[in-house]
Amino acid sequence: MADPKQDHPEREAHLRMLAEKLEFKVEKTGDSFALTRTTDVSSPLRRKHLTLDQAEDLLSIWKLRGPHGG
Repeated sequence: MADPKQDHPEREAHLRMLAEKLEFKVEKTGDSFALTRTTDVSSPLRRKHLTLDQAEDLLSIWKLRGPHGG
């Protein structure tokens, strides 16, 4: 069985690539992520203190729902 920590850098790189495509800014503090979007939203969308899993989920949902995010 593969060590989940080994794929962490690849997952983080993918997260950053997807965030860029969806016009989100990614900030990382320790193991916590913050995602911010200011493009095409009435007020800035910011989610802080996310795990890698949570950040991936948020971006996946945003991608599926389209530019309006909801």
